[in-house]
Amino acid sequence: MIRVHHLEKSRSHRILWLLESLNLEYDIQVYQRDGKTQQAPEALKKVHPLGKSPVITDGDVTVAESGAIIDYVVNRYGNGKCQPSSEDGDEWVNYRYWLHYAEGSLMPLLVMGLVFSQIPKQSPWLIKPLAKGISDTVRKRFIQPQLKQHLGMIETHLASRGNFAGDWPSGADMQMSFPLQAIKATQSLSAYPSIAAFVDRIENDPAWQRVVERAGPLTMPGE
Repeated sequence: MIRVHHLEKSRSHRILWLLESLNLEYDIQVYQRDGKTQQAPEALKKVHPLGKSPVITDGDVTVAESGAIIDYVVNRYGNGKCQPSSEDGDEWVNYRYWLHYAEGSLMPLLVMGLVFSQIPKQSPWLIKPLAKGISDTVRKRFIQPQLKQHLGMIETHLASRGNFAGDWPSGADMQMSFPLQAIKATQSLSAYPSIAAFVDRIENDPAWQRVVERAGPLTMPGE
């Protein structure tokens, strides 16, 4: 049976969503973050050397990284579900793009935004004004313009089809769920109605609702 090593305030809800969508049996090992550092506990390093989540174990197999986990589960247990056929050339390429784009392009911006938002809070009081000025400048001049460009591209894509690739929900939809839910938690999506509709579609999906019943609601780092 698949075991999901589930860290609170992490990206593993989307892996649970995949397992629920495929009606697979699994269990959950829950880990709590350190109350002061917000880092994962040392116990996770016994599962994978980096001590990160999500990570799954399936018998003797250990798989880390969301995209790799989705690939593993869909290809081993999906029976043709949750991804387009490789014979559907354009759609299959589209699926691969969004599956890798989520962590390769979009999440680094969000993580950078989170890090810079924490710099003033973590700085000694004497340099807090300087730290806040640097943080605000980086976010205003680099992070926010880049994020706006990305959201515009995503909005255009979703406006024409409602999801990212293949039949709903695909592994690409699941991979893109966390960053878009994170964005919804930190800013208004009034300028991006198709993204807002996509997030609502996730939260109304019966498989997602089963995840929330079993693992609790999705929470974000910093909350």
